[in-house]
Amino acid sequence: MPVPSQPTTVRELTPREIVRELDLYVIGQDAAKRSVAIALRNRWRRLQVPPGLREEIMPNNIIMIGPTGVGKTEIARRLARLANAPFIKVEASKFTEVGYVGRDVESIVRDLTEYAIDMVKAERRVEVEDKAKILAEERMLDLLLPAPRRRPAENIDENTKEPDDAASTRERLRERLRTGQLEHRLIELDVPASATPLMQVIGPMSLDDMGINLQDMFGGMLPKKMKRRKVSVAEARVILVNEEAQKLIDQDAAVKDALHRVENSGIVFIDEIDKIAGKQGHAVGPDVSREGVQRDLLPIVEGSNVMTKYGMVKTDHILFIASGAFSVAKPSDLIPELQGRFPIRVELNSLTEEDFVKILTVPQNALIKQYAALLETEGVHLDFREDGIREIARVASEVNEQVENIGARRLHTILTTLLEDTLYLAPDELPIATVVIDRERVQTRLASIVRNRDLSKYIL
Repeated sequence: MPVPSQPTTVRELTPREIVRELDLYVIGQDAAKRSVAIALRNRWRRLQVPPGLREEIMPNNIIMIGPTGVGKTEIARRLARLANAPFIKVEASKFTEVGYVGRDVESIVRDLTEYAIDMVKAERRVEVEDKAKILAEERMLDLLLPAPRRRPAENIDENTKEPDDAASTRERLRERLRTGQLEHRLIELDVPASATPLMQVIGPMSLDDMGINLQDMFGGMLPKKMKRRKVSVAEARVILVNEEAQKLIDQDAAVKDALHRVENSGIVFIDEIDKIAGKQGHAVGPDVSREGVQRDLLPIVEGSNVMTKYGMVKTDHILFIASGAFSVAKPSDLIPELQGRFPIRVELNSLTEEDFVKILTVPQNALIKQYAALLETEGVHLDFREDGIREIARVASEVNEQVENIGARRLHTILTTLLEDTLYLAPDELPIATVVIDRERVQTRLASIVRNRDLSKYIL
């Protein structure tokens, strides 16, 4: 029996190469990067093992421990992109124990499955897009040039010739369509009508949350509602290409592939897991469901079957990465069974002033590069000097120590405050095209705010 296709990116990445890729976006935290790189590579290694033993190899789930803003979420997000794997980020505090109003933990697996279905269909769509465009073009021509009605045979004599230029007219129209001359012409098109709110939601839970798909359950009994709309040729092209691509994709094969990816390559990132940890015997009042959420989460992390509208999904080999600040609770405050399902624990370090300098300059998506790109659109060039960058880093480190440590997120508030006037005045009243950000400018703009601790709490 052939194995459904697998993402190819991760096969070429060794743990060292994975860490190097993570280094492009996350500063420091080497221990965490090594752990997730090994875990990711082990997913591929497991698939190379003989089938008998393959099912026995369980993923080493990871708990990342560290204050907010040190890179926990970014590591998990970048890891999923490297693996080209189904990935979902959830916050543990958003879930409630079975029996309480709110989302149940099984919805995590259903959401992950939906993501995988969309991922696979997007890949398959790329494969069939060229053919879909050709078919869509023919349908567009049919709409633009309806077939002429034939005259009754008795009205035709031997001296009367039927117009023989229909084909040439169609080709001329095709040429105008391809050159974009008809983009704004309106045509009538049947499009699916949106579902009614009653069909989408029942009470506080959606049908999807319960794993129910009425279309799948009743099939032809619930045909899709269509409505006729007037749309431009440009809009119609998008709609028709999408429709033709959906017809060309083998839906059953796509679902089968997606379910295989979820079960063998899926990654679930559970943030704020410390928020559902509590000391034994203290589960009362508003904390009553904390331990209940942990016990509901346990079977999924341990390995169970979850019913989705696409079929049963086994969670045995989904990789779970949890994270939390654990500033109040400790990992040992989680129920013992759940602790045992996260054998790898990695502590992330608080960021230093030198780390802030690197965060501002090294990553491909560094903040100063983002702000520079934004203002370039207004013809304003931001010139960040080295002493200015170091002063920003020093201020961020100082405020984190004095007010509250929110890690690299502090850089966002500081840069927004520092560049507020520039962002507001550009391009109307900014007298110069280049704005120099040096140490003196940073101190002038931020010194008074930093000195006033109360003011810092609100502004920085």
